[in-house]
Formats: sequence, C-alpha cells, structure tokens
Amino acid sequence: DKSFSSASMTDLIFLLLLFMLIATTLINPNAIKLILPKSSNQLKDKAMTTTASPVSKQTASAAQETGATGAAATAIETIETGVAGVAGAATNAAANAIEDLEAAESHGFSTRFPLNSAFIFTFGALGGMLFGFDTGIISGASPLIESDFGLSVSQTGFITSSVLIGSCAGALSIGALSDRFGRKKLLIVSALLFLLGSGLCASSTGFAMMVCARIILGLAVGAASALTPAYLAELAPKERRGSLSTLFQLMVTFGILLAYASNLGFLNHNLFGIRDWRWMLGSALVPAALLLLGGLLLPESPRYLVNKGDTRNAFKVLTLIRKDVDQTQVQIELDEIKAVAAQDTKGGVRELFRIARPALVAAIGIMLFQQLVGINSVIYFLPQVFIKGFGFPEGDAIWVSVGIGVVNFVSTIVATLIMDRFPRKGVLIFGSIVMTVSLAVLAVMNFVGDVAVLAVPTMILIAFYILGFAVSWGPIAWVLIGEIFPLSVRGIGSSFGSAANWLGNFIVSQFFLVLLDAFGNNVGGPFAIFGVFSALSIPFVMRLVPETNGKSLEEIEEEMTKR
Repeated sequence: DKSFSSASMTDLIFLLLLFMLIATTLINPNAIKLILPKSSNQLKDKAMTTTASPVSKQTASAAQETGATGAAATAIETIETGVAGVAGAATNAAANAIEDLEAAESHGFSTRFPLNSAFIFTFGALGGMLFGFDTGIISGASPLIESDFGLSVSQTGFITSSVLIGSCAGALSIGALSDRFGRKKLLIVSALLFLLGSGLCASSTGFAMMVCARIILGLAVGAASALTPAYLAELAPKERRGSLSTLFQLMVTFGILLAYASNLGFLNHNLFGIRDWRWMLGSALVPAALLLLGGLLLPESPRYLVNKGDTRNAFKVLTLIRKDVDQTQVQIELDEIKAVAAQDTKGGVRELFRIARPALVAAIGIMLFQQLVGINSVIYFLPQVFIKGFGFPEGDAIWVSVGIGVVNFVSTIVATLIMDRFPRKGVLIFGSIVMTVSLAVLAVMNFVGDVAVLAVPTMILIAFYILGFAVSWGPIAWVLIGEIFPLSVRGIGSSFGSAANWLGNFIVSQFFLVLLDAFGNNVGGPFAIFGVFSALSIPFVMRLVPETNGKSLEEIEEEMTKR
C-alpha cells in the first residue's frame, strides 16, 4: 500500500470537499426552516435587536442557496490554510470560519424550525459519538499502520497520542469562541474539522502526514468535548437535564462500540485495492457528515441568544423544545434567563477566575479524576493487556474489547434512564466505591494468584469496574461541566474542564504501557494505582463538587457565586 499516490490522496480530499458542498447546498430553507441568530453586526445594538423585523422568505431562500455554500467552501479553505501550524493557528482559523458562516447569515435566514426536540438532542450529542469513535478506531488501526509504514513502536505511540495535542488546543480555544459566536456555529466548524481530519487520516502517505491529520482530528474532538455538554445543558429543562446531557456520554460509548465493529468489519478486507486500515479511519466520515448536517439544522442555544440580546429567537427556541408546557411557563423561564444574563459581566479568563473559581476547581478536579481512574487504559490498551499479560491471540483480545464495549454502552443507557432520579454526588460516590473495590480485588488477585488461570476473573472484575464508571463518572462529569459555570463564562469554563480531561487522558495513555512493563506485564500494578485515584475521588466529591440535580442553571449559578 506504500504505492498509494499523492494523486489518489488529492482525489479523496476533492471528493470530501465536494460532498460537504453538496450537503450544504441541498438544504432547502422552505422545507427545513433553520433557526439561526442574527449576525454579530446586528447584535451589537441590543436596543434595535428586540424590535427588528425578520427578513422576507425570498431573501432567506436566496441567502441559503448562495451564501451558505460560499461560507462552507471558505470555511474549509480557512481551516486548510492553518494546517501547517495546526495547534498555534487553531483559534484564528476557527474564528475566520465563523465569520464566513456569519456572512451568509447576514443575508437572512428563516427563523421557523419544525424539527422536534428528540432530533435536536440526538444530533446535538453527535459530537460525543465522534469523540468515542476516534478513541476506539485507532486501537485496531495502529498495528496495521505500524506495519504498513514500517514505524517504530514510539512512532506508533505518538500517532495514537498526537490527537491529544489537538484536543487540548481545540478544547481551550473553542470556549471563548463559543461564548462570542454561539454554540451552533462552532459545532459546524467542528464537523468540518472532523471531515477534514478523517479524510486526511484515511489518505495519509507517511508518518508526518498522519500525525498532522491526527492533530487536526484532535482539534475537532477537543472542540466537540467542550461544546456539546454546554449546548445540551442549555437546551434541557432542569427536570431532565441530567438524562438529556448524559446523551453525550452515551454517544461516546456508542461511538467506541461502532469503532470496534468497524475494526472487525474491515480487518483483512482491502476493498478496491485500498488497505483495511484506510477504510477503518475513513469510516469516520459518515458520522462526521451527520454532525455537519445536524449542525446546519440545530437551533442556537436560547441562553446564548439572550446573552446577545436576541430574546425574540430565544423565545422561539424555548417554545420549540418545551412543547409540554404552555407559553406562560416558557416566558417565566425566559425571564429567569434574562435576569441572570443582565447581572453577568463580559465573559473571559479574568472573569472566569474572578466569579467562577469554585466551579473551575470542581470542573478541573472532576475531569482529572475521570481520567486518572484509568478508563482510557481499558479503551486504548485492553487488547494489549490480554496479549501481553495473559498470552491471548490478537483476535481473541479484540473480542474481549468488544465485550467490554458492550458493557460500557449498556451501562451508560442505564445511567441515562436513572440520571435524574438520584443526587449527582451520591451517584459519583457510588461509582467511586465500585471502581475502588473492583480494582483493589483485581490488583491483589493478580499479585498473589496464578496468572495462568486469572484471565476470566480479570475480565469479570474489569466489567464491574466499567459498570461503576459508566453509570457515574462517565456521564456525570460531562453533565456537571455544562451545569456549574455562570452563563457569561460557561463556554470558556467548559473548555478548561475539557482540557483537564485531555491532560489526564494524555498522562494515562503515555504511561500505562510503561507501568505495565515496569510491573513485568502484571496488570495488577497499574490497576492498583488507578484504584488509589478512585478512592481519592470520594473525599473530593464530598467536599468540592456541588449538587445540581433538580435545579435550574440559574439556581446553580446563584449558589456557586455565593461560595
């Protein structure tokens, strides 16, 4: 497959860009009726915003057919221009892409939006599926890439972890941009980055190109991990916010499961003369295209709209997603949002540390603990654990991963169903206890027992560990970072929390195999360390994490600012 030419790569990228342009131009405003906020120029004068009359349907239709296509194309060009300096140019590239999207909007869009709330929340959580898909897909593709490109073990490891470089940059840069430009526009930019990164990964011709492609993909993953929880939390009613926000983590686990299925499906199938690992990585284009389509259709967050003075469209969005209540209750909720927005100062890093320090400490701690309990050591390296630790054949080890992926997914479904029935802190403590006990028993058993007969008991204990994580720390960590920050700094606060998550992810992914080797391939060693962090998470939750179940975002904000 080393003969894969630059011409073939160019063809793939051309087809990718052509697909995005066609998908954009096929959106008919008379059939779909997007809700989009007014452009930033219109929003500067808040007094004029609330009385401005909507543009005509004819203007909206013309803008949709001409402006949106040009915006998408320009956005792609802007992103591609920044590839040479991926991490450093991330913020500027995203900002330019957003300005192009806003230029199309300034011609006017229809503000009617007939899609139901189930569609909105499902497509709003699609960023989580891509997050999980990318996490799971590289575990099956990396050995094939290593063989195909003749890479060293360290180079293969860097390809796996390079996505975390982009993820940290994407998570940190996206928050301030989303507070300025809105959640919806940044979801569209994230989808474009997903498409570009996935296409470049599938068409890579060597180590350097693969690393660059993975960093671009990391920008999208990091952006989605920071954007999606805040977006879902701002759309959901307080009575169901936990369950609906848990859709993000459910999509993450579903994406991991899909990635494992893709790895098994394409393994040893070089369709049309193209290597199997290219099909594995390229399969991410499908969910990325769905995210782009969803981003074009989804409404903007009503709380963002209020914060920018566009109360008219905020009321329309609330009416759409609160169909089970009358307009009087919708107006009451809108008034509460307006009251809090009127008190908020301009969002930024200084304001984040000034008015939201307790929330920031809680968010960073929650996200670090979510990773330091070792979850991604299982997601990334479980096949290698059973290959090196128990002598499993590669095929059998992959099937173990699939089984654990099923446990993870089903447990997250359970978490979605029960999330709003129990206090968040109580569920977190329950999960920590289950993980601590499971990891402690696993570690002791592997240190004192006969490793030759411990493979099945180890699988069972890992399954219990996954169960404890998936019903608690997996979903609730993402729910909380979308809840606990004040409106004015919610985007940038979520970014800091998400960046802490990626930092913990990097630590675990870089040192797990080193720890495994240091303990003579005995899995008890690294899992004992993860058990210690699981135990330490209990006093952290009891002392520093706020209870948010059953409270509106405005009530949570009031309580957090008093701390």
